[in-house]
Amino acid sequence: MSPPARLWRRRLGARSRRTGRTAEWLAAAWLLLKGYQILGFRLKAAGGDIDILARKGRVLAVVEVKHRATLEAAIEALGPDQRRRLSLAGQGLIQKRRGFEGFELRLDIIAFAPRRLPRHIRGVID
Repeated sequence: MSPPARLWRRRLGARSRRTGRTAEWLAAAWLLLKGYQILGFRLKAAGGDIDILARKGRVLAVVEVKHRATLEAAIEALGPDQRRRLSLAGQGLIQKRRGFEGFELRLDIIAFAPRRLPRHIRGVID
């Protein structure tokens, strides 16, 4: 790969990371407004990384945040393999931390697109 192409890819990657981090903070604020308690960001767990771990009542939500050109593209970006990995990561957290025993595990997605309100979809585990 030529040096200009590498530089372009590096800048694109940095911009994507900034956009993703901003979307995660906005998603956390959105969840707080809906009555959720934020328990963690960017958690490393067996099976995969969890963008946001949130709690509301007895529900422990593993929240994946996606930002794409359209809300539909953001929602579709969470494929079956990633859903499975996130589900396993959430189950691993429940097993590892005694305080989470008896909680209902749920996989949610918060989708972002330019000039649109975020969309929170609950329970996307197949």
